[in-house]
Amino acid sequence: MALPPPFLLLLLLPPLLVALLARAATPPEPVSVPTLAPGDPPLPAQSADALFAAGAEAYSRGDWPAVVLQMERALRARAAVRSRLVRCRLRCANATAGSAEGIESQSDPVVRDLWFFRTLLRRAACLRGCGPAEPSRYRLSEEMDREFSRRSPYNYLQVAYFKMNRPAQAAAAAHTFFVANPGHQEMRQNLEYYQAMVGVHEDDFTDLEAKPHLREFQLGVRFYTEEQPAAAILHLEKALEEYFVADTECRALCEGPYDYEGYNYLEYNADLFQAITDHSMQVLSCKQGCVTELASQPGLEKPLEDFLPSHFNYLQFAYYNNGNYEKAIECAKTYLLFFPHDEVMNQNLAYYTAVLGENLARPIQPREEIQVYHQRSLMEKELLFFSYDVFGIPFVDPDTWTPEEVIPKRLREKQKVERETAARISEEIGNLMKEIETLVEEKAKESADMSKFIREGGPLVYKGASVTMNSKALNGSQRVVVDGVLSAEECKELQRLTNAAASAGDGYRGKTSPHTPSETFYGVTVLKALKLGQEGKVPLHSAYLYYNVTEKVRHMMESYFRLEVPLHFSYSHLVCRTAIDEKQEGRSDNSHEVHVDNCILNAEALVCVKEPPAYTFRDYSAILYLNGDFEGGAFYFTELDAKTETAEVQPQCGRAVGFSSGSENPHGVKAVTKGQRCAIALWFTLDPRHSERERVQADDLVKMLFSMEEEDLEPELEKESPGAIVVGKDEL
Repeated sequence: MALPPPFLLLLLLPPLLVALLARAATPPEPVSVPTLAPGDPPLPAQSADALFAAGAEAYSRGDWPAVVLQMERALRARAAVRSRLVRCRLRCANATAGSAEGIESQSDPVVRDLWFFRTLLRRAACLRGCGPAEPSRYRLSEEMDREFSRRSPYNYLQVAYFKMNRPAQAAAAAHTFFVANPGHQEMRQNLEYYQAMVGVHEDDFTDLEAKPHLREFQLGVRFYTEEQPAAAILHLEKALEEYFVADTECRALCEGPYDYEGYNYLEYNADLFQAITDHSMQVLSCKQGCVTELASQPGLEKPLEDFLPSHFNYLQFAYYNNGNYEKAIECAKTYLLFFPHDEVMNQNLAYYTAVLGENLARPIQPREEIQVYHQRSLMEKELLFFSYDVFGIPFVDPDTWTPEEVIPKRLREKQKVERETAARISEEIGNLMKEIETLVEEKAKESADMSKFIREGGPLVYKGASVTMNSKALNGSQRVVVDGVLSAEECKELQRLTNAAASAGDGYRGKTSPHTPSETFYGVTVLKALKLGQEGKVPLHSAYLYYNVTEKVRHMMESYFRLEVPLHFSYSHLVCRTAIDEKQEGRSDNSHEVHVDNCILNAEALVCVKEPPAYTFRDYSAILYLNGDFEGGAFYFTELDAKTETAEVQPQCGRAVGFSSGSENPHGVKAVTKGQRCAIALWFTLDPRHSERERVQADDLVKMLFSMEEEDLEPELEKESPGAIVVGKDEL
């Protein structure tokens, strides 16, 4: 049967669809927004985390000017990337604000939907130009973002400035760090020392990261209590102005990618509208959280309650004391938007009205920008509570002023209980953290005597594996060397996987020679290997072998060291280091200098400081060797002086070294002078909160690819006689 010509088909279509097709033939004009506008900070040449790492490296070698240079650059880089992102998102929001006009005038629901998505497309097209050309390069990891939130760069800066004989800058950096970390005893002592130094003035102790709106608010409250209403008004009004600048920035930063936390991302299969709902509610919840973010003071556990409304509580009385009844009425009415039944404020309003006169007082309205804020916030809360009620998407309201009618009836009591529970948990966590700090201090003092309480020598749980050297033979505590973990064929297969899948500088921020210029480093993580296997770029069975071998070592470590709680992967890395032939002559450095895995080693002072940037949460470490056909590259333990060698281990196929990650086990790797040395490096934590996110994704991917039963992952227990286990026990 012959098809009708195209123009006949068009005639058969309904008029409405013809109109839609005609509109579709003319796509919406793209929104042109410059990626760099006047006032935007330039994009930094290096990412903040790379600069932070360079500063930490300079600190370890005592290069104080480099510490200052890199840490200051890191702080500026993070601020610049955030500022550019906020400015661009706001420009896009403004540029596409009018594109939704005409939606309400459309009677057909399909057309209304298309107009709505047309607006979204225009905004999305604009936002594509907001990020840098290489967004992943500038994206901070969660852990590194926490370091900046804890103001860790200032900890480095205060030492560097002190070493450079610049006490004023050292005092400012120390004070800035201490404001966010008031429990840091060493910094408290440093500040006392700086206060006594010649050339340091009181004005030098300034918070370099102070939030402008909080600073102005605190000044306003101070002048208010000192009964200086004019000065109080000046600073409180400025605080409000800065508050809305900070609120706009905070809300813009919420509009990021969807966080799959709480979901198995491989199994997330929401339809179009559920996916839109999930992401939209996550963003709205984040925007509501800006109330808490802006009311939080560094170093204090609880935010200022009813922070925004409290500005108008202070202002109404300050304006009254200054004789400005019009402004006093405006501020009182603004406060009553949030708390309409506040008895004292209603009495104040009645008094101001009586003094000014009803005719003059009646036209005065609450501040327009606060009315808009209030209306927007109520609508956001209504949507969030609806999604909580219908879809079970959790939402904890940050405000105490929310009217009851906004909250669904069955959630009101639940919300009340959750608020009380959250307050109680927050208090308990605070108390627990104090207890943990005390325990850590006690542990540090008793670390020299801890070895006698530690037990080791449990079964290795796998056939073929045997202990070659225990702690006694290795002249230390919590140390073991195990042979027979891998067969020769397995070693070769994993070496082939490394050469096929590894990237130069992987795991070392892209640096091909991170520890020494005389060797190159290539590495691959478990997740990356599995993904490459899934894509057919490397043998999938080799990637799966890599995954299973790391599980095998974890089980062996748990059993041998007789741990009562499970180990969690902190980081896993298959890495090969290769000697550069032309750089071996006259070489005097190591492949990896002596260090400790969970604290910063100060060999001169014979101490190991357990604080960032060290991975303080790491508890056990292991290295599984894949070969021994190279020259050099021996693993060795030392005393805290990093010089006195206590034991040496020669790598070979299937040999593993396991040890606790603390100051009892400083270690390093001697120079690889010829050939290639390959090994799987593993770090473990006893704290599940610090388990590696990539590992969780790798577990999910393995389940999806292999549909394995849980028992398939269990180790094959080696049947040992009770006598054999007793003989192997090594109590220290």
